[in-house]
Amino acid sequence: MGDSSGDRQWTFLTNHARVLVVIARDPDVRLRDVAVACGVTERTVQAIVADLEAAGYLTHAREGRRNRYRLAPGKRFRHPLEGDYEITGLLDLLKADPGAGGPVPHAGASEGSPR
Repeated sequence: MGDSSGDRQWTFLTNHARVLVVIARDPDVRLRDVAVACGVTERTVQAIVADLEAAGYLTHAREGRRNRYRLAPGKRFRHPLEGDYEITGLLDLLKADPGAGGPVPHAGASEGSPR
């Protein structure tokens, strides 16, 4: 059976959305691990995080030698078509384990880490 999309490769989510999902799953994640999870370079993730911070979607605080990321509550999608919706709805959906209904633990997350 042929794929009706031809040879073009595409996905429904942008790299910005993927980075936010990975960070929502584990606020203590290293950008190197975000890059691996998203299939992009660490430099690309650094640029995306800078974009998200500049737009107010994300902040970070230094804790020892690591960064801890925090998603800004109440932020809405940027495109007018989805602008009435908060991004937390999508993030909650994508960080949930489809089989159990709970959050998907990140490989580097500790058992008691807050979500």
